[in-house]
Amino acid sequence: MRFGKLSRQLASLAGPIFVETLLVMMLGAVDTFMLSRHSDNSVAAVGVVNQLMNLIFLLFEVISLGTSILCSQYIGAGRRDKVIQVVGISLMFNLISGLLISLGLVFFAEDALHVMGLRPDLMGYGLPYMKIVGGFAFLQAMSLSLSAALRSADKAKYPMYVSMVVNVLNIFGNYTLIFGKFGMPALGVEGAAISTSFCRCVSVVILFIVLFKKHIPSFPKELFTPFPWIELKNLLKIGIPSAGEHMSYSLSQVVITYFINMISNQALATRSYVVNIVMFTYIFALAIAQGGAILIGHLVGMKKIRAAYAIGRRVMKLGTTASVSLSLLTAIFGKSILGLLTDDPWIIATGASILWIEVLLENGRALNFFGVNSLRSAGDIYFPVIVGIVVMWAIQVVGSYFFGISLGWGLVAMWAVFALDENIRGFIFVRRWNSFKWVGKGFVK
Repeated sequence: MRFGKLSRQLASLAGPIFVETLLVMMLGAVDTFMLSRHSDNSVAAVGVVNQLMNLIFLLFEVISLGTSILCSQYIGAGRRDKVIQVVGISLMFNLISGLLISLGLVFFAEDALHVMGLRPDLMGYGLPYMKIVGGFAFLQAMSLSLSAALRSADKAKYPMYVSMVVNVLNIFGNYTLIFGKFGMPALGVEGAAISTSFCRCVSVVILFIVLFKKHIPSFPKELFTPFPWIELKNLLKIGIPSAGEHMSYSLSQVVITYFINMISNQALATRSYVVNIVMFTYIFALAIAQGGAILIGHLVGMKKIRAAYAIGRRVMKLGTTASVSLSLLTAIFGKSILGLLTDDPWIIATGASILWIEVLLENGRALNFFGVNSLRSAGDIYFPVIVGIVVMWAIQVVGSYFFGISLGWGLVAMWAVFALDENIRGFIFVRRWNSFKWVGKGFVK
């Protein structure tokens, strides 16, 4: 297989994933940006809730990550029967676990937010948002499995189209329910939560329709009788360690959010604004890393190791170049962007300083996207988890507390520690990929 053909295939995968990821991220960002017209306190509260929700969503990725990797390798090996089994088990598992977790989020919402250290004056904003978004969290579980199944089959354009529809609906829903337009009551934070949850429901319905029409028309009973326990075992074998790296990162962010909460409400709001701004600088690196992972999975399934390695190197170069360039552009216009979101001078000044640190941080983040996705799709599951847990907690968590809280250097110093952590992990993953120690770890024998 020629490299030029592989590059075109990479572009055909990464393009739709880029648009879909952008739109999915905007689903949360739209809540933040529209609520910024409501109050900075509502932004701070929703930022804390979304940090917790992102951690919960990673539990659902345990299965969807395994789905993407297994389906990619089985498609490369021509095993359609195995693909159907994997997708069926993935949907069933995420539906059951999603419903149980959603119930827990509704009944223990206040306890969870107390553990997160949400200030009492923010609880009135955070609690209703948490109960509504958390109660419908199972929709995200289903959406992740459906998107993983379609992406692995080179049908990434369909989740992209669905995301387009959903974002238009969410913008309209937020405008209507947050500010009370078209005869509807002004619900503020609750309105944003209702709109987001409704849009996730629409997304799942459309994705199911696409799955049945374009990929898997049915799930034949004979493929699940007797139940294919080996595929569930493989899904968990891949998914649990794979999600472990993400879980470690999200847990570290929960702890760091707790530290930032110790500084001030302004610091929390600043973090929320910056996080939602910079996601648009690393989205290309994330999309091309995910597209590259699918292609690498296909190539590993076909036993084309050198081609898989070459695609990985290309993903790394494209991702870092794009991330650094976009983050530099964002830093240059940082004060102007923040000024559109808030009139608080402390938030604007602090956020603008952090956006310059982001230039260095995004180089490391792009390397991490490449390394984790490429190694995982090749079957090298455990190495990224070990590196993530050790380096993240030793540098990012401990370092941010020491410099930001103990020494009192604040949010900017904490962000500098984040940049150091991302680049150290990125360097380690690049060395691992170049070593070829991931060869022979695939799941298709």
